[in-house]
Amino acid sequence: MNDVPGRSPTLDDVAAHAGVSTATVSRFVNNPSVVAPATADRIRAAIAATGYIPNLLAGGLASSKSKMVAVLIPYLTDSIFNDTIQSMVEELSGASTTVMLGLTGVSARRTEDLIRAALSRRVDAIIFTGPVTPEVEAMVRRSPALFIEVWDLPKEPIGLAVGFSHEAAGRDVARFLMSRGYRRPHLVTASGTRAQMRRDGFLAEWPAAEGIALTESSVEVPSRFGHARRIFAEIRRLPDMPDVVVCGSDYLAQGIIVEAMAAGLRVPEDIAVVGFGNSSIAGEMRRIAREAIAAIRKHGNGEPLRERWIDVGFRLIARESA
Repeated sequence: MNDVPGRSPTLDDVAAHAGVSTATVSRFVNNPSVVAPATADRIRAAIAATGYIPNLLAGGLASSKSKMVAVLIPYLTDSIFNDTIQSMVEELSGASTTVMLGLTGVSARRTEDLIRAALSRRVDAIIFTGPVTPEVEAMVRRSPALFIEVWDLPKEPIGLAVGFSHEAAGRDVARFLMSRGYRRPHLVTASGTRAQMRRDGFLAEWPAAEGIALTESSVEVPSRFGHARRIFAEIRRLPDMPDVVVCGSDYLAQGIIVEAMAAGLRVPEDIAVVGFGNSSIAGEMRRIAREAIAAIRKHGNGEPLRERWIDVGFRLIARESA
């Protein structure tokens, strides 16, 4: 590990830690496949241990602004992030900024590799929607790039957080359903962290102590339209049909509506459906994009960020499905 204050780890540090030549490390950085697997593993471990971030920009540009921003999201298919990301790309591109879009999936290793690749190109900022591992935190804290976590409000953001409370969103959904007279909700929760927060908020608000029934199903991330058939079959097998299904995404909610109607049920008279993400109106999450871009501009101009949390809030929209 590099313990010299103010000194960035070098290629030589990695080579010494891995017990290989600097030329071998250089070959690995430029094309990992040309290095023997065992050697590649040693170099990869040495990079993680030393905190080395390669500089893939030309030497003359190393001290300049790259005019590049990395946007990292888990997936694009059936993604509730799409509207926000599209807004960011449009506005950043309009400001002559190049956007690097990376798909992290749910792999911590892949996430760390993409962040390392972004930092090696000296991006001005990273816009991120995934969970922050200790390795990710260590990398971004050593970098001058602005790190922006969107769609959430972590207690201790590394740089800036722009989002809203998912637990509060879950609580509000529970209160809304109670006010509408629903008493037998069925929760469909994806395995992601934010979905679990909304579930926890819902359960904290729902008056289970009064004997009001509540059932649950789970899906892997990302929750998809196609998951609806299995979930609806599970619902049909329950001793008592729920009067409302609370889904973790609009895509899944739309699938549940299709399955219910195909089974001859009326929505919402026989069964109501609630989604999340508001995918039908693209403008709802644009404030996240605007706030992130404003922060990037301030950071680029050397202006201090006066706040670390920007709560954009949320709102419930009552539609014909509930």
